[in-house]
Amino acid sequence: MLGSFSVGKTSLVRRFVESIFDEKYQTTIGVKVDKKITRAGGEPVTLVLWDIYGEDVFQKMRMTYLRGMSGYLLVVDPTRNQTLDDALALQARVQEAMGPIPWILILNKCDLMTEWEIDAARIGALERNGQSVIRTSAKTGEGVEQAFSGLARAVLNSPA
Repeated sequence: MLGSFSVGKTSLVRRFVESIFDEKYQTTIGVKVDKKITRAGGEPVTLVLWDIYGEDVFQKMRMTYLRGMSGYLLVVDPTRNQTLDDALALQARVQEAMGPIPWILILNKCDLMTEWEIDAARIGALERNGQSVIRTSAKTGEGVEQAFSGLARAVLNSPA
């Protein structure tokens, strides 16, 4: 799970692993690791999920945290336009450090679509360029299972 601070990475993991949502915001310090077995392509797949602290202007992600990863969800909070710019910059750094590995762009907080700052044209351009984009809500659960199982499928189908 990668992205800026407060985009919902921890909430998405908790929704996926424990089927719960908590309104209280708690900043992740360092890394929190969870595990869940899901299905992809009809097969059971064990996902080891690293919920890594969010980037901000004071703290950049250490690429050493990513060693050995097979894929990632890049989470954006569309109610804050800057989180998409930051996420795409982070993705470029990750690709430079790790090479081409599967990833999916997550637009979290789809329960707040009336407050989104990122316009539909920009999202559409990403999708037209072949980027996998999934809209989720950690609060309602919408798209959460799809995001994690989609990443599992992408990793399984990856040539690496």
